[in-house]
Amino acid sequence: MTVAVGHRRSRPNFRFTEFQLLVVPSLLTIVGLLTIFLAPRGSAEWSWSDIWVSLAYVAIVFAISLGFGLLGFRGDQVIFPVTATLAGLGLLVVQRLHPDLAALDDDYAGLAQRQLIYLGAGLAVLFVTVLFRQRAISWLRRFKYTWMILSLALLAVTYVFGTEIYGAKLWLYIGPVSIQPSEIVKITLVTFMAGFLEDKRDLVGTSWRLGFFRLPPLPYLLPMGLMWAASLAVLVVLNDLGSALLFFGIFLAMLYVASGRLIYVSVGLVSFTAACWVAYQLFARIDVRVQNWLDPWQDPRGLGWQQVQSEYALASGGVLGTGLGLGRPFYIPEVQTDYVFSAIGEELGLLGTLAVLALYFILVMRGFAIGLRCQDGFGRLVAVGLATILAVQTLIIVGGVVRLIPLTGITLPFVSYGGSSLLTNFLVIGLLLNVSGLRRRA
Repeated sequence: MTVAVGHRRSRPNFRFTEFQLLVVPSLLTIVGLLTIFLAPRGSAEWSWSDIWVSLAYVAIVFAISLGFGLLGFRGDQVIFPVTATLAGLGLLVVQRLHPDLAALDDDYAGLAQRQLIYLGAGLAVLFVTVLFRQRAISWLRRFKYTWMILSLALLAVTYVFGTEIYGAKLWLYIGPVSIQPSEIVKITLVTFMAGFLEDKRDLVGTSWRLGFFRLPPLPYLLPMGLMWAASLAVLVVLNDLGSALLFFGIFLAMLYVASGRLIYVSVGLVSFTAACWVAYQLFARIDVRVQNWLDPWQDPRGLGWQQVQSEYALASGGVLGTGLGLGRPFYIPEVQTDYVFSAIGEELGLLGTLAVLALYFILVMRGFAIGLRCQDGFGRLVAVGLATILAVQTLIIVGGVVRLIPLTGITLPFVSYGGSSLLTNFLVIGLLLNVSGLRRRA
């Protein structure tokens, strides 16, 4: 008897659990947006035009859920509502920040409109990914080496043609469109490693003896060595600490899951620590971030201004927050991207930030659970890698905001402003849903 892996095919069904859970993001966006408009007015007068954005968002997420049902999709019913809640919160935060930021700088005049376009495109990417679920996983596995080459090519193109912002080359500009290639690379990295590790699983877990030492099968680890070197190159060459941390976290997590050997993790951590030390010595940008992490008050009106304002915002929020629309998070430079968590902390308080972290915890744990339940080796590793993306990215940016680690230029998934981040993170969710729909067939 042969065992093949496919997706459940069935007649249209009603995803009742998912439909119920979508009530939460619906109420969040409608009531939240109404609060944002009413707070500065000081009155209870409102019109339907005030909340049309929220109504449109609610209609889209419910339409997607109904679309899943019409497709006969029987995958996970929790991930999409949690994602919709986080994306709805991001929509509210950007809508709330837009007027104040636009008043300070004309460059922010179209901030809310652009975020709406990105959010709509991201939801479309998610739905299309599930729509073509019958081919998606096998297609990703078949072209695993293509993803490795694409990852390395994107990093090389960024180095040559990328635009340097605050000392790091993060962006490619194609006419009026800007792309952050590292957002794409995080997914291609997962798909390559999942395919390679599944094919070489028996060999990766073995070793050979050289005197008193047991060494891994080095020839079989060469392709992964290239990805390891690429992760370090992002740090040393592109001067992008955030993406380097994310890539290396994905690399080590997937390697450990596939091999079960701590030696790989230990060697990886030592090498990455050494690379961080070299970068700290060579690049002023990383030195500045470390100094701001240790003591932003040494230059509170200059280099430490952003971190100091963030800490004021978190402190003024207290336990319950100042109220949505009643804080002053716009004092923080780049609050819509790097410090969006501080804006949430100021206006929704400690309880609000804990609720956001709980949502990320549920999302990540659900992703790992999908991997554990999946009986296809490639699908299992893909799910683990994608869940690791969300976990590591959240830990890096939240840890930087609250000064557990130096701040890095990375976004809070689904909440921060940004097109590249939204599109790729919705693709992550679409792929996780695909894996959740896998089953064994005889």
